[in-house]
Amino acid sequence: MTHVEDELASQPECWTRAAAEAVEHGGALPAPGERVAIVGCGTSYFMAQAAAALREGSGQGETDAFAASEFPLGRVYDRVVALTRSGTTTEVLDLLGELKGGTRTTAITADPSAPVMDAADEVVVLDFADERSVVQTRFATTALTLLRAHLGLHDDTVVADARTALGPALPDGLVECAQFTFLGRGWTVGLAHEAGLKMREASLAWTEAYPAMEYRHGPISITTRGTATWMLGDAPEGLADQVRATGGLWVAGGLDPLAELVRVQRLAVAVAAARGLDPDRPRHLTRSVILAP
Repeated sequence: MTHVEDELASQPECWTRAAAEAVEHGGALPAPGERVAIVGCGTSYFMAQAAAALREGSGQGETDAFAASEFPLGRVYDRVVALTRSGTTTEVLDLLGELKGGTRTTAITADPSAPVMDAADEVVVLDFADERSVVQTRFATTALTLLRAHLGLHDDTVVADARTALGPALPDGLVECAQFTFLGRGWTVGLAHEAGLKMREASLAWTEAYPAMEYRHGPISITTRGTATWMLGDAPEGLADQVRATGGLWVAGGLDPLAELVRVQRLAVAVAAARGLDPDRPRHLTRSVILAP
């Protein structure tokens, strides 16, 4: 078993622990009414997108998401939350340094010995969700679970769905597809982008991701026999039939969208195996991007 397989299989336990610790970490996380930005790089950026949409959608305050390198320094926030598994990512550390002494910052990380411990005003450490693999699975979803629980948007059915996602075989013909498109709505748009990234990282697959209502505005033109379109969350009316009419494979997201992401992680590993790739050693990637001065 690869590291990534072992780590993605441990997600139900990680989510349960993160949800239980949400109250303990509440003082370091955004309070209702605060104007908040959530930042990250790569997978953490897509989790930031999902968390920001969840928070603002639940009425707890205006919330934006940015890649750490694209943060608008002239904009005023009550708090900036940085998601960083390694706690060493250059763009995140540089941004926290820029904000030091002016904007309250919180980092969510997996490594209690990382430089981010000193860079942020407050730190939440999820060391039980740390990973050996380059490809992120459980840390990203555990950090999002912590934020969902903090918002009051997590319950036991989410963990139950994650266990379900680890069980049944993937749909027939899915691994053999040549192209994969992931769709989301609201907070699951970030999950769709993360699903596409996971497939690219682990299996070098051709993937795309869109807000579901945008799919008809051009991207559906590539859909045909041998392609797959996977919906994370509830699909817009009529879209499934339109995809099937092209000859493409439609995958409906019947589980909690975060649990659907676990199924995509499994698909990424399965496609990698079918292509003779090692998902623990993705091409051109390292566990953390640390740039030279």
